Formats: sequence, structure tokens, C-alpha cells
Amino acid sequence: MTEERKEKKEEFSLEEGLEQIEQLLERLGDEEVSLEESFRLYQKGMVLLKQCNDRIDHVEKQMLQIDEEGQTHEFF
Repeated sequence: MTEERKEKKEEFSLEEGLEQIEQLLERLGDEEVSLEESFRLYQKGMVLLKQCNDRIDHVEKQMLQIDEEGQTHEFF
């Protein structure tokens, strides 16, 4: 993965990704969109969905779980 791609992935926020997916869904619902364009939008949506899932996984790994004694442990 190139440095530019790594930076782009790190800058990606979950909110931005979900907003982009929502916009893609709106476009897919447009009757004027060609079949070829629909496939392109679908593929882009799948990439965004994977990035959102990766971002959620990253956040979940950073969460901490507090036990009964007040000690924190990494959440897995």
C-alpha cells in the first residue's frame, strides 16, 4: 500500500463513509442511472462498506472494558 493510500485510509472517518454510502444508495435508486453505472456505484459502495467495517473494528479494539474491581482491560 502506498504512503498516499495509507494517509487517505487514516483520514477516513466512519461518518464520512456512511454518508458516502447513503449518497450512493440514493443514486442507485435513480431510474435514470444506467446498468453500467449501477455496477460502478455498487463496487464503490462495497469498498466503502469494507472501510467502514475496518474502522469499526479498529475502534472496538481500542475500547476498554472495566471489571468489577475498576480495573481496565482491552476489549476483544
